Amino acid sequence: MPDPNPLHIHGPGCGHHQHDAGPAGGVMVDLPDDSANPILIRVTRGGLVESTHRGRAVVVGADGHVLAAFGDVKAITYPRSANKALQALPLVETGAADAFGLETAELALACSSHDGEPMHTERVAAWLSRIGLSPAHLECGSHAPYSVPTWEAMLRRGEAPTTLHNNCSGKHTGMLTTALHRGEAIRGYVNYQHRVQQRILGVMEQVTAHDLTSAPWGTDGCSIPTIGLPLEALAFGMARMADPQDLPSARADAAQRLLAAWGAHPELVSGTEGFDTLFMQALNSRILSKAGAEGVSVGIIPDEGIAIAVKIDDGAKRAAGPAMAAVLRRLGLLTDPEWAALEGLVQPAIRNRAGLKVGGIEAGF
Repeated sequence: MPDPNPLHIHGPGCGHHQHDAGPAGGVMVDLPDDSANPILIRVTRGGLVESTHRGRAVVVGADGHVLAAFGDVKAITYPRSANKALQALPLVETGAADAFGLETAELALACSSHDGEPMHTERVAAWLSRIGLSPAHLECGSHAPYSVPTWEAMLRRGEAPTTLHNNCSGKHTGMLTTALHRGEAIRGYVNYQHRVQQRILGVMEQVTAHDLTSAPWGTDGCSIPTIGLPLEALAFGMARMADPQDLPSARADAAQRLLAAWGAHPELVSGTEGFDTLFMQALNSRILSKAGAEGVSVGIIPDEGIAIAVKIDDGAKRAAGPAMAAVLRRLGLLTDPEWAALEGLVQPAIRNRAGLKVGGIEAGF
């Protein structure tokens, strides 16, 4: 049953004020006691439950009603990369995407945590070239591509990873594109006080309907700020992107374009073997999926204006996607044929070194 007390919604014209340059008073915000959160995922081996993953999950409609909640969904958490679509809204609504002629593939990359395959890096490189910049302008740092075959091929060729291989290079290129369009400084665009980040912060505040003035924040793996907010606010923001009827027209259009690009190019959002890509491909993008670090995941059902957000308490990546799918299944938001198509992904087998199935990962309820 819907929550009789929907989330408070700020008006679409809600103003935004400058935020402080540091975490709220330096106060440490603890995770809730995990004993209060349910076991979302259990890991079995033989006849024994060997490990469990507790967490929180919430499903919210675009009207603000909480349709289902598991655990303390009001507790503050960092969304990490799960909110990249929210961070990409200014790229479209400022007119930057149209000014530089961006296509749907580039909008999908702006929302992605890609695996560093050539289909990702070559597109980001071409995008940077089109706006007159180079990989040297990306302030995200570099790391080995998540795609093992890609990394092995690079090692054989004696190539080192660059900023293009950073899983966030598409998002960062989007931020640079917006800064160029607005005539803002390029250097330091990752800093909390930079106009690029303050603009994103304002958008997040308005779309999630949560006051972020004193929100705790930290530095993400790619150097931009990550802002703490309740899990239910994250889900609500994603639901409003799916059904943006009460958002300003430019923002509503931006949300629809980003979600359409996200669904049209699932291979760019993650990668050939990535959970998000495989999940969306199996469902023909009826449900959009986006993972973040430390066990965060969101799912959006555009046709229904519903979104889910999940946070695994111990940060386990292996639990986040299966937990999201299990909750959707429990609520009847995944059909029997869809669940069957996803079974190997959302209830993966655990295999030993000889390739024999010795256990599995499954829903804890």
